[in-house]
Amino acid sequence: MMKKMSMSTSKTSLVLFLCQIISALDVPLDLSQPPTITQQSPKDYIVDPRENIVIQCEAKGKPPPSFSWTRNGTHFDIDKDAQVTMKPNSGTLVINIMNGGKAEAYEGVYQCTARNERGAAVSNNIVIRPSRSPLWTKEKLEPNHVREGDSLVLHCRPPVGLPPPIIFWMDNAFQRLPQSERVSQGLNGDLYFSNVQPEDTREDYICYARFNHTQTIQQKQPISVKVFSTKPVTERQPVLLTPTGSTSTKVELRGNVLLLECIAAGLPTPVIRWIKEGGELPANRTFFENFKKTLKIIDVSEADSGNYKCIARNALGSVHHVISVTVKAAPYWITAPRNLVLSPGEDGTLICRANGSPKPSISWLANGVPIAIAPEDPSRKVDGDTIIFSHVQERSSAVYQCNASNEYGYLLANAFVNVLAEPPRILTPANKLYQVIADSPALLDCAYFGSPKPEIEWFKGVKGSILRGNEYVFHDNGTLEIPVAQKSNAGTYTCVARNELGKIQNEVQLEIKDPTMIIKQPEYKVIQRYGQVSFECIIKHDSTLLPTVTWLKDNDELPDDERFLVGKDNLTIMNVTDKDDGTYTCIVNTTLDSVSASAVLTVVARPNPPFDLELTGQLERSIDLSWIPGDENNSPITSFVVEFEDALHEPGVWRYQTEVPGTQTMAQLKLSPYVNYSFRVIAVNRIGRSQPSEPSEQYLTKSASPDENPANVQGIGSEPDNLVITWEPLKGFQSNGPGLQYKVSWRQKDVDDEWTSVIVANVSKYIVSGTPTFVPYEVKVQALNDLGYAPEPSEVIGHSGEDLPMVAPGNVQVHVINSTLAKVHWDPVPLKSVRGHLQGYKVYYWKVQSLSRRSRRHIEKKILTFRGNKTFGMLPGLEPYSSYKLNVRVVNGKGEGPASPDKIFKTPEGVPSSPSFLKITNPTLDSLTLEWGSPTHPNGVLTSYTLKFQPINNTHELGPLVEIRIPANESSLILKNLNYSTRYKFYFNAQTSVGSGSQITEEAVTIMDEAGILHPAVDAGKGYSEILFATSPVMHTVRPTFYKVQPLYPRIRNVTTAAAETYANISWEYEGPDHANFYVEYGVAGSKEDWKKEIVNGSRSFFVLKGLTPGTAYKVRVGAEGLSGFRSSEDVFETGPAMASRQVDIATQGWFIGLMCAVALLILILLIVCFIRRNKGGKYPVKEKEDAHADPEIQPMKEDDGTFGEYSDAEDHKPLKKGSRTPSDRTVKKEDSDDSLVDYGEGVNGQFNEDGSFIGQYSGKKEKEPAEGNESSEAPSPVNAMNSFV
Repeated sequence: MMKKMSMSTSKTSLVLFLCQIISALDVPLDLSQPPTITQQSPKDYIVDPRENIVIQCEAKGKPPPSFSWTRNGTHFDIDKDAQVTMKPNSGTLVINIMNGGKAEAYEGVYQCTARNERGAAVSNNIVIRPSRSPLWTKEKLEPNHVREGDSLVLHCRPPVGLPPPIIFWMDNAFQRLPQSERVSQGLNGDLYFSNVQPEDTREDYICYARFNHTQTIQQKQPISVKVFSTKPVTERQPVLLTPTGSTSTKVELRGNVLLLECIAAGLPTPVIRWIKEGGELPANRTFFENFKKTLKIIDVSEADSGNYKCIARNALGSVHHVISVTVKAAPYWITAPRNLVLSPGEDGTLICRANGSPKPSISWLANGVPIAIAPEDPSRKVDGDTIIFSHVQERSSAVYQCNASNEYGYLLANAFVNVLAEPPRILTPANKLYQVIADSPALLDCAYFGSPKPEIEWFKGVKGSILRGNEYVFHDNGTLEIPVAQKSNAGTYTCVARNELGKIQNEVQLEIKDPTMIIKQPEYKVIQRYGQVSFECIIKHDSTLLPTVTWLKDNDELPDDERFLVGKDNLTIMNVTDKDDGTYTCIVNTTLDSVSASAVLTVVARPNPPFDLELTGQLERSIDLSWIPGDENNSPITSFVVEFEDALHEPGVWRYQTEVPGTQTMAQLKLSPYVNYSFRVIAVNRIGRSQPSEPSEQYLTKSASPDENPANVQGIGSEPDNLVITWEPLKGFQSNGPGLQYKVSWRQKDVDDEWTSVIVANVSKYIVSGTPTFVPYEVKVQALNDLGYAPEPSEVIGHSGEDLPMVAPGNVQVHVINSTLAKVHWDPVPLKSVRGHLQGYKVYYWKVQSLSRRSRRHIEKKILTFRGNKTFGMLPGLEPYSSYKLNVRVVNGKGEGPASPDKIFKTPEGVPSSPSFLKITNPTLDSLTLEWGSPTHPNGVLTSYTLKFQPINNTHELGPLVEIRIPANESSLILKNLNYSTRYKFYFNAQTSVGSGSQITEEAVTIMDEAGILHPAVDAGKGYSEILFATSPVMHTVRPTFYKVQPLYPRIRNVTTAAAETYANISWEYEGPDHANFYVEYGVAGSKEDWKKEIVNGSRSFFVLKGLTPGTAYKVRVGAEGLSGFRSSEDVFETGPAMASRQVDIATQGWFIGLMCAVALLILILLIVCFIRRNKGGKYPVKEKEDAHADPEIQPMKEDDGTFGEYSDAEDHKPLKKGSRTPSDRTVKKEDSDDSLVDYGEGVNGQFNEDGSFIGQYSGKKEKEPAEGNESSEAPSPVNAMNSFV
């Protein structure tokens, strides 16, 4: 719900305009003018007799007027009464009552006259009356004895006061007596009972009269009412208590409030209805009060005259009364006379027109004297309600009074005629600034005066032309109106006033401002109790205006509560409660405009619990429960949940009984015998469930025999020779009476036996012993109590206990489907031999040995269970080329039967796994040596190995592929006649007679020259090997075509350290974009101190850390600048122990100088080699992991030139580093090529971070050989080439 409000600028402008019209008629006080009454007391003036009487009379004029008074039509000489004074420069009288005067002595009709040399003005006749609050007269009131159902009127009859008192009824405790359609107070103050009830009996019906003027309350003697009952109470049709008869009349004055009343007696209490004969009740002005017994019409007019009928009706009949209403009218103005300012020789008129019912008479006075006896004025002529002036002169100035009167009142108006000769003058201040909101009316004042009346003209700008046209409105008082002001209307406006005596002008300024707007209004919110809610009020306004934002709740100030937080553009209410429910309004005010927006906050909560639970209609098996709903807390109740408690069997436990819709407040409940019921009701709405109601009264039902038997009856043997009969016992309220027991019966099925029965106490099982093994039985359980048996129960089939099966499955056959799958068949066993419920068959199978190896291994039996009466099953996951045994057993609920004889079967050969390792040794200028290990899982007899290889240049492109077949009994190969300083990629796998196994892939580089052979001290198995191989002469004579390989992401790896006492040499390998700037971070191992950082000059791949502490363990890592989070894994090293320093200065020793020269020469050669290799080598990604079925020969060929397609493999991104060092012994195991981390479980002092990165020193231990007989294959690790060394 959204409500917008905006102050009406047009209404404000209209009020301003009317005020300006009035002010334009005012004569400036520096000019001569007759008196004008500006303030006077009301015509009917009721005064407090305990306070001074002040009769007001204020007037203005030039010269200032003098004042005189009349009292009751004669001159009132205030100088002769010491209690009466007149205020200085005023005509207001002060009558001193508080110093001994009596108000009653000054009752009368007073009139004030204000007079100067130009005329006299008179006030209304002011009737002074002191208020009165007399006491009740003493009276003896007899008790009212009334029969139940009869009507009663308690009369108040208050004393006559001035003004009349306000009547109300209370008791001795000053509590207002409750009123209703049956009991109500009439307009005359009497208390009416349409029919009395026993509860009306009381002795303190007291009528009070409150006199507001004197602030006193008078009390009537208490009235006693005693109601006596007679059975039966007689119902009666309606009779009117007031008004009496069938018709009455009512006269009301125009503009007043019309009150019509009808109060009726009757039983049942009558209902009142109002109609207007021959018309409709006036909309928007009609209201019903006092339980529709009073018809109220406000601001009545002559059109409301007519016949109004009230109809009182109950079930026995109706009665009506017609009130004839006549609306009269005291005089009211049609045209009141207005002041005239004329110049000598001008003409003018005074008009005095009034209406009323009856029509008022008009009379004129001049300076307070009837015009008929006033001094003659030749320029004046009276024509009924008009005085006509012709060629007036200065002596024609006077004040005229018009009196319009009829029997209901009078009107008196003063209007002067002032004859002046004055040049124009402008009363509006010069250069007045007007600020107006765009699209609103702009009213520019030009208040003026002159005699004769000046003409007004408006101009815009200094030299603008006169303003004309429909864009402007020119008012008689000189005001210029721009109905819809725009930004273009801003500027300077000039007002010019001229008459025959002169001319004058005035300038004003107009500024147009942007309107204030609420661009984000508060929205309707529904919030749960104790939650938090926020209303937004985001505004846009003119930058030159300062807005103020005010929040209201229900059009009143926000509560003074710290939970209400008013922000810049929002209102937040914390910990909302029910009292926060309402309408919240954001009001934005500036000096020029005001806007507002409202939203409703509805606070919802779980409903309040129902109350007043009542039990009715009690029967043996049902009862009616009714209740009164609690407050729904702004969320409609959707349902009521009825719960019950059985105080006899389960005291304190409440159980679900039923649920009814939220529109119902009664439920018929089904009952069980022998239950002591209590009920409670829970209300449910969208927010949740209410608290339970207070429990109802208890209701104990009579006992009966059980209605139902136990549920879930079963017969299941626990031993081969028994039958266990179980059931779910009846709950307490299901027993229907005391002495609950069970009759348990059984007999063997399909045997002509009688039922065997036994009666047991309130238990849940019975065991029958001595039964045959696994025999079907018919079982039933019947409930009974002291009053009889439940209905005959239904029978269930059970079985006595099971025993282990006696026979094993026969004719077991095995059909081998492939190297990993076999199918087994068997014959089912006879059902009698099962001796229980057949659950299925179990197949036990195990591997005896691998046919390719004669090693013994631990026998691990596997079991497959086949449910039901199946006679075959599949055995998956077998290992190829192996010998297996199996047997089959039948299973029942007791266990497994004997096993069938073992059946032997063999699986055929399969494809082998990849070679267990690949090792590269003896790199030279044109050769590489390959060594490998046989597959961990040969899965048959190996027939050969296949080696495929191809060159990769420094632009990341692959050359032609060469394939070599190698006998299965070989374990190494030397490849010769290779290109120097060339990188090669090659692929290696094994074959059986079935086919090729998965391949291992590697890359290697031949060296540039013999001097370039480097031998880093890196253990085999910690990096991938560069493998040298022989090539055919074709590879040297034909330049191959190369294809680009996408580079892998950058990385730093193989961080190695060589530590001394106080320094350490750190080296690493980098793959990624050129021109990387490295840094080395280090710190004490195990310390929480921040890492220390050293910048590496240039793009070198080594750095010397100095200033280290001897005998200390350090951690180190390498990173690249500009690559966020791009660092190597950590390495840990330890500096050597501190050595005792020698006193000899070795710097002066000759051997040391020679050694340093040799080292410098060696370093120079190394730098030259590195520079050449850097320029020749390139960075490219290579495979980290080969697909199990990938074939390097299958590459796309271009049809036009026969060249190979682009080398790309989304799963093969093993990076190659330009200028990498080649170790002397580079073994790559099978697990290494698959990126497995298995070998790091033992023999390596290292560990892995949570992200999988490897940390720790290489221990230098010999690589772990594959264990014999360990034929389980490991899954490849997701860590990419973590153990590779480039």
